[in-house]
Amino acid sequence: MSTDPYIYIWEYQVRAEAEADFLAHYHPDGAWSRLFRRSPGYLGTELYRDRERRERFITIDRWRSEADFHEFRARFAAAFDTLDHRCSDFTTQERRLGSFVPVTGAASAAR
Repeated sequence: MSTDPYIYIWEYQVRAEAEADFLAHYHPDGAWSRLFRRSPGYLGTELYRDRERRERFITIDRWRSEADFHEFRARFAAAFDTLDHRCSDFTTQERRLGSFVPVTGAASAAR
């Protein structure tokens, strides 16, 4: 596992009637971030809304390393699953866009 910062991105299609609840949970100060902050490896969350499709959002979660993320998932699996279940009705679709590492130079790009 790499020790590079670990970036995890998700896309959501949010139900209009659930937007306030979605924002309360997925905002950088929302329920998900509060759960993630229980791990010292969590660096923060960003939330973005699509300019053209207002129901479409992405979250970018930043972790110190992939190992920190997996340690968090193992340690807080029950709390994660409970919150995930609570949030399941906010969206019509959610999709993992992937996990990423920063590209800082030619050596990083070649990995």
